[in-house]
Amino acid sequence: MDKLIITAACDSSVSYPSNPNCPKPTRENTDLIAAEYVRCIDAGAAISHLHGVRKLEAELQPDGRKLSRLDIDGWSEITDGIRSERDTIIQYGIAGARFEDRVPLLDLGPEMMSVAFNAHDEHFQPDPEYPPNCIYSLHPIDELRDYAMELPRHGIKPEVEVFHSGAVWNLNKLHSEGLLPEPIWATLFIDWEGGSWTPPTESAVLYMTDLLPVFVNYNVSVMSPTTQWKLLSLVIGLGGHVRVGAEDNPYLEPGEFADSNARLVEKIVGIAEGLGREIADPASAREIIGLDPR
Repeated sequence: MDKLIITAACDSSVSYPSNPNCPKPTRENTDLIAAEYVRCIDAGAAISHLHGVRKLEAELQPDGRKLSRLDIDGWSEITDGIRSERDTIIQYGIAGARFEDRVPLLDLGPEMMSVAFNAHDEHFQPDPEYPPNCIYSLHPIDELRDYAMELPRHGIKPEVEVFHSGAVWNLNKLHSEGLLPEPIWATLFIDWEGGSWTPPTESAVLYMTDLLPVFVNYNVSVMSPTTQWKLLSLVIGLGGHVRVGAEDNPYLEPGEFADSNARLVEKIVGIAEGLGREIADPASAREIIGLDPR
């Protein structure tokens, strides 16, 4: 069984806007955001899943999408702030953003970039006192081909985002066309509410992992505060990899906000150690994922 790769996803500004312990994604906070990732790396995270500076559109746009707009300089500041302090695999998120908006990010040199292999249809409202934050975008297969051809030109590996079984069909389709070299890295998203939802149950996790071909390394994100730690324990036992952080679930226990994303990393490290699974450092993670050594 491979060593466990832990991804830290620290931005809860859209998914959990009531979280008081997460720096907002603004230019004024880039140093605070970078410091949060450094703490996660020290706690055991090998991958830093960045959102950078961005702002969610307030309403549905004429192109039928409701997505984040990106501040490229802000992304650069956070990336440089982390890399100046620690070795980590930089993975750029915001897979729902428009392809043309994300192309300038490629020149910043991330090692990985998230690509949603299914439509974004997300509805975040964990606190009924806050209005819902919603994300809507189709990701047709031609867009996926554009990513699969453009990312390798910059030495970047796609992180295939899988919210439901249709994304696995797209993964297999592009692999059959020679556009996704092995090993593929995929993240399964469990209990991300909205029209792309997969339920937070053991049977759903097993169903989704069973769909994946043998040449896929899988990582799992669980948004449910009540089932996350149980389901991620299952994933660790199965040999998969895990993602934690305030974006997915900012609670150490239901209702108890973690004072830092690093506390969430520390908790999953403790679970893994209790199950006898070693933790991968960035160098080991690169070898498992199929990235060039640094």
